[in-house]
Amino acid sequence: MTTSDNKPEETRAKLNFIEQIIEQDIKAGKNEAKVHTRFPPEPNGYLHIGHAKSICLNFGIADKYNGECNLRFDDTNPVKEDVEYVDSIIEDVKWLGFDWEDRLYFASDYFDQMYDFAIRLIKEGKAYVCELTAEEVSTMRGTPQKPSQPSPYRVRTVEENLDLFKRMKDGEFEDGSKTLRAKIDLASANMQLRDPAIYRIRHTHHHRTGDKWCIYPMYDWAHGLEDSIENITHSLCTLEFENHRPLYDWFLNQLEVHHPQQIEFARLNLTYTVMSKRKLLQLVEDNLVNGWDDPRMPTIGGMRRRGFTPASLRNFSDTIGIAKRDNIIDVALLEHHVREDLNKVANRVMGVLDPLKVVITNYPEGQTEEVEAINNPEDESAGTRMLPFSREIYIERSDYMEDAPKKFFRMTLGKEVRLKYAYFATCNEVIKDEDGKIIELRCTYDPLSKGGKSPDGRKVKGAMHWVDASDNVEAEIRLYDRLFTVESPDTDKEKDFKEFLNPDSLNIIEKAYVERSVKGKEPLTHYQFERTGYFNIDKDSTDEKMVFNRTVGLKGGFDKK
Repeated sequence: MTTSDNKPEETRAKLNFIEQIIEQDIKAGKNEAKVHTRFPPEPNGYLHIGHAKSICLNFGIADKYNGECNLRFDDTNPVKEDVEYVDSIIEDVKWLGFDWEDRLYFASDYFDQMYDFAIRLIKEGKAYVCELTAEEVSTMRGTPQKPSQPSPYRVRTVEENLDLFKRMKDGEFEDGSKTLRAKIDLASANMQLRDPAIYRIRHTHHHRTGDKWCIYPMYDWAHGLEDSIENITHSLCTLEFENHRPLYDWFLNQLEVHHPQQIEFARLNLTYTVMSKRKLLQLVEDNLVNGWDDPRMPTIGGMRRRGFTPASLRNFSDTIGIAKRDNIIDVALLEHHVREDLNKVANRVMGVLDPLKVVITNYPEGQTEEVEAINNPEDESAGTRMLPFSREIYIERSDYMEDAPKKFFRMTLGKEVRLKYAYFATCNEVIKDEDGKIIELRCTYDPLSKGGKSPDGRKVKGAMHWVDASDNVEAEIRLYDRLFTVESPDTDKEKDFKEFLNPDSLNIIEKAYVERSVKGKEPLTHYQFERTGYFNIDKDSTDEKMVFNRTVGLKGGFDKK
């Protein structure tokens, strides 16, 4: 893609600040007018909605400018990493709809090169082996206005440093006993430049390199080098890496290697949500949620299980755009995009969550017929399905009211309603138990009104969903709500964020009835339960007991906006 000075101002205004930089670079012929990005997760946990934004950005930029995007794992800390996380991240990126083709890389692919780069720094007198503990380094660190105290090991000779670093690599020393530090500027106002550690000793098995290495590169040393080795043109990072950029620049400049352009953007923050990996881990380890893919979690796995679609997450990312300052996005906007996409793709079915039995007294006993129902009014190609209808059906308990107001268009004594796709029906009698609870309604139907039309042309406002009582699927329904009761559960530093957990974030209906067409469908199949909300089949479903998760309700605060 090329740019032009003649591009309409309106079109240019729609570009975010990253796209503006990239278009300027393309116009100037920088990097041979190529665009090469990467998504570089650490395989030490599960991805969440914030990562989804970064995935959409990096792969989206590459796609927009006919470039390439790598998937690369920053696997430099084997203590916290696991192949389980690698597999889950690959699954999540694929599920979101992105393809890295043959460009799947790992930082560990470059461990030998990184080691050689470190040797170069040592030979040039720009790195040294230090024996201070982390606590000692911290006490000598100084402040932005006060220089750090030099390590007593900063004056070691090149020969001594080369010898010690090799012995570190060969496993001669214990964990934590030595580090390799860059020799930069102890008086820099940027604390990142005050002789940062670039290698530490870790006698830990690595999920890819096994026991070959017992020294591992620090993230800040590896990050820029990985981008350089892969010839990344634009390294897109969140704002917390902005003050690390001078350090990355220093490393690349000293080594005189390819220098990607780092551009920082604001990370995603959602209301009623925490994004901290540490806090999400607490929720899992304290059994406050049911694992990383609990549908209440902001992880991609949790959202997928809840019923969110890849398109809804991509559309949400497009809508919120890219900013330079941190802000908080209303989770209702995310729910709006989920609802908007599901409205297009989810087939309609009827499910009764709080069943009340209805007996149609003038319908022949022992008879069952079929009525035709539309699968998706938004998609004509989805076709129709046949539903069983007989003398006994279930309706929602809330769809009957004894003392109904004038504008109540559902079932009440003596008032005709329309059973969707079936017949007009009128309630004539209410049966209650000894405690006064309604247990059954007795109605009559108009046999000439099949399909909701009557020969005399009368109109009935009330249209109700229902499920046949003798031919249905019994199901467990999991009604999910927001995990926290306040918009920003982790901003009050005086309180534990777990104090704001929503005790009603999950309510389970043990026995609901859903129409038979859902039987045997695969987990993650999406449906709109008519007049109720959007649901999908959970992985806990069995042939004996289906389980549905409520994804979102039919309406939300952003829909009208």
